Amino acid sequence: MRINLPTWLTLFRVALLPVMVVVFYLPFRGHNLTAAVVFVLAAVTDWLDGYLARRLNLTSAFGAFLDPVADKLMVAVTLFLLVESHRGGWPGILMAVTAAIIVGREISISALREWMAEIGMRATVKVAFIGKLKTVMQMVALVVLILQHEKGAEALRLYHIGEGLLVIAGGLTIWSGLYYLRAAWPMLRGEPPRQPGAGKGAEA
Repeated sequence: MRINLPTWLTLFRVALLPVMVVVFYLPFRGHNLTAAVVFVLAAVTDWLDGYLARRLNLTSAFGAFLDPVADKLMVAVTLFLLVESHRGGWPGILMAVTAAIIVGREISISALREWMAEIGMRATVKVAFIGKLKTVMQMVALVVLILQHEKGAEALRLYHIGEGLLVIAGGLTIWSGLYYLRAAWPMLRGEPPRQPGAGKGAEA
């Protein structure tokens, strides 16, 4: 199997995950900024591999499988880091619940897409604008939370902004999940599948 450039970028994104975990916990000055840079680099490769795949027509079955897996791993690992290191009390509970909603939605929608693909109706469950908005909000929130992690009282206000953005992303996660569920609901009820519309949606 020959691996093309977009797939190499996806593999690089996966390889960045353990680097981010190690940097996140290492007690050196600027570890927060370094971890945030690693996360942003991973996010940039997420955009770049998709752009190159479309622009240069460098698509492959392995790349199509690996890209959404890498995206979900990046988000899930980052959320686990933030939840584990978050202070206790209601803010910690809110962070944990929001992370559970986001990860739970990703697992559920991935399973839904897989089932729809098995019955030849995967195009019915395609990305909507709300899914793209959720992704952008989620990425911005995670960058802010990583950057401001354990930086002291002077950064607490910005950290709270990151928490608020993550909660909003959690709300959008539920909204987009219901959108996908509504699209697939007729098939889930056992109704005869209709032909999907034209076009193919990307993962979000």
